[in-house]
Amino acid sequence: MKTITVGVLAFQGDVEEHIRATEKAAARLKRAAAVRAVRTREDLRALDALIIPGGESTTLQKLCEREGMLADMKKIKNIFGTCAGAILLSKTVHHKTKGQKTLALMDIEVDRNAYGKQNESFEENINTPLGAMNAIFIRAPRITRVGTSVKVLARNGSEVVACEERAGNAYYLALAFHPELTSTVFHEYFLRGIQEAIKL
Repeated sequence: MKTITVGVLAFQGDVEEHIRATEKAAARLKRAAAVRAVRTREDLRALDALIIPGGESTTLQKLCEREGMLADMKKIKNIFGTCAGAILLSKTVHHKTKGQKTLALMDIEVDRNAYGKQNESFEENINTPLGAMNAIFIRAPRITRVGTSVKVLARNGSEVVACEERAGNAYYLALAFHPELTSTVFHEYFLRGIQEAIKL
């Protein structure tokens, strides 16, 4: 059985938490997975998937540009973005800073930092197809529109907070909250999505 190689972009955010959650998810699924931190263009080589954690989206973009990583990131077929990672995945960003760019891979629109500042972070219990869970929102973006090829996985009231898109052999998963802080459920879901996308 092929080992899935998953990178976690390691400039900002809950890098270790994402690594541990992915390793635990793989163990629960009895799936062989190698999980590693990604800080350079070289680190992107031979990845089956990439996780982009939260942080500050413009800072993440600039750090990726400094390392010459953006073009190679766009070639990765399985990407899981949480919070700022969801912004980087999106095709359209509202209230972006001057010169802000994204990977423009997923047909969603996001409103950057729409849920407020750091001190306005909050938790909500949400329902998902994977079960009820506690969701932590920290300077979270609001997903304001999803394309026709995007499937909504969870809402907070009427607002989309988790969604996925399968486009050809590519698979993208975007969350407005931080699943790595409370559960491995979405990491397990992502690993299953990778397996389906690359036909393991």
